[in-house]
Amino acid sequence: MPRRFLHRHQPPATAARWLKAGLGATAAFVVIWFLGDAAGVPFIVAPLGASAVLVFGMPESPLSQPANVLGGHAVAAAISLIVDHLAPRGPIVLAVTVGAVIALLGLIRLTHPPAGATALVVMLTHPDWSFLFTPVIAGSLVLVLTAVLVHRLPPRLIYPLPIPDKPPKRPPDGDGPKVVFGQVIGDVRSQATDAER
Repeated sequence: MPRRFLHRHQPPATAARWLKAGLGATAAFVVIWFLGDAAGVPFIVAPLGASAVLVFGMPESPLSQPANVLGGHAVAAAISLIVDHLAPRGPIVLAVTVGAVIALLGLIRLTHPPAGATALVVMLTHPDWSFLFTPVIAGSLVLVLTAVLVHRLPPRLIYPLPIPDKPPKRPPDGDGPKVVFGQVIGDVRSQATDAER
């Protein structure tokens, strides 16, 4: 059991790929900073740092795709801005808002983990409605567009992913093999049995 906490499930990748990811993220934030400076409004918000890890480091993940980055941050910001302006402030409202954002993003298939941080930023800093457009939508858009260009450089990676021929099916809960980032990690039922031993 303790070995599971230490095992690195992330598949190995070449040094060139991760070097390009780091340089791509650097380029993206330089562009975002200068565009925001030229416009006179901030284009950078902390959750975009987490988005950059996914977009540049794991572009093959469904969570890294443009719809998830833009949609995830925009929905999270919009929902939390509505709650922040209409509901009383406090820890319960904050917690419920973040939980609701996670549930909603999963239901509409726009899950993007850094969007949970966007909701937290809104609930902790209480920005005005312009926060939705700058920095959230503007910063996310520049991040995605930079990633599209960077992933065309060698070692070339496909980003965004092509549209599949068949829409994904919803897997039955708790049954069958579990696949994470293209890696089969075993049958969920057998894992539960092993954990009980």
